[in-house]
Amino acid sequence: MLAIGLYEPPAKLLAWFYSFTHNYIVAISMIALVVMIVTAPLVLKSTKGMLEMQRLQPQMRKLQQEHRGDRQKLNEEMMKLYQEHKVNPLASCLPLVLQFPVFIILFRVLYGLTDKDSTGHFAPKYLEHSSQLYRSLIGKTEMLSWGLDLAKRPAGVIGESFGKGLVYALLVIALGALYFLQQRMIAARATVAPTMSATQQKLMQYLPVVFAVFLVFYLTGLVVYYMAQAIFRIGLQAYITRKFYHGEESLGRQAMKAGEAAREIAKKDGGGGGMFAQARRDLASAKGGGAKEIPAKGAPSKGAPSKGAPAKGAPAKGASGSSKSAAPASDNKRTTAPKNRPTGSGRPASTGRAWRPDSPRPPKKK
Repeated sequence: MLAIGLYEPPAKLLAWFYSFTHNYIVAISMIALVVMIVTAPLVLKSTKGMLEMQRLQPQMRKLQQEHRGDRQKLNEEMMKLYQEHKVNPLASCLPLVLQFPVFIILFRVLYGLTDKDSTGHFAPKYLEHSSQLYRSLIGKTEMLSWGLDLAKRPAGVIGESFGKGLVYALLVIALGALYFLQQRMIAARATVAPTMSATQQKLMQYLPVVFAVFLVFYLTGLVVYYMAQAIFRIGLQAYITRKFYHGEESLGRQAMKAGEAAREIAKKDGGGGGMFAQARRDLASAKGGGAKEIPAKGAPSKGAPSKGAPAKGAPAKGASGSSKSAAPASDNKRTTAPKNRPTGSGRPASTGRAWRPDSPRPPKKK
């Protein structure tokens, strides 16, 4: 029941447009226009938010340098920066998130309008039986408009007859061309205020074209809807270019300068504060820390006694016994008394050798 409640309002709006246009393609295109009008403010807001985020990149780079080893502190400072400049980092994702449910709703509405009964005739769903759209579809087997059957899939028509399917194929190709033109407009803005690499720009440019090719397996009415939407989006992109990228003091130009400054900071920092840059720095420091220190020529090696210091195995200066009573050269064990241990009482008087910790202590005289 909840799903039916989602599909009935778009179906009723489509029926209302059909009541005074008497054309399926025009009615579907007007649905696309309504969706575009509703989502346009969100697209404008997301574009502005994206440019404001880019304008803050130099300050974000500095914060990454200051709190490189403290991820929690970095996140706290970044949130303070966003709040100070009233920037929402998630605003640019909202239009993309809304596109998927809109696609699902229109997909279900169009398939519901062309749903067939056991006899193979249309039995439209989600419509009032008194509406003109319902009366036009009930009992029919085709949804014809301008010579196109919107209830068929382009791939199915091409499989039945290449001559008839050529028109449907050209419709999908035209949709891909519109998507390509739209992404070219966005790529041209990226040269003014670059936010992506060349590889990312190419990917974003051709990905919608791939989506258009996949629509060959869906209803032609859905292809018509996305074609109308692509035309309206091209007009919106032209408006965005005029609004945000026109003039030296525009937000797009400021974002471009900030992006260049952020890249300079990243170069001086040895690659920036990103995850992969940090991993490279950690790897370099690990390699540097594991290397052995090579002493200079003539300098004593690490751990070697300095000049004038007693050699290993010789008694310390000031200890009981003289150098004449030192251990022979063949005995390389420690001969100095351990720290915080008594030296005079635990040494045999007859041998003159220093007492070692591993030898048994002589018995005390009574």
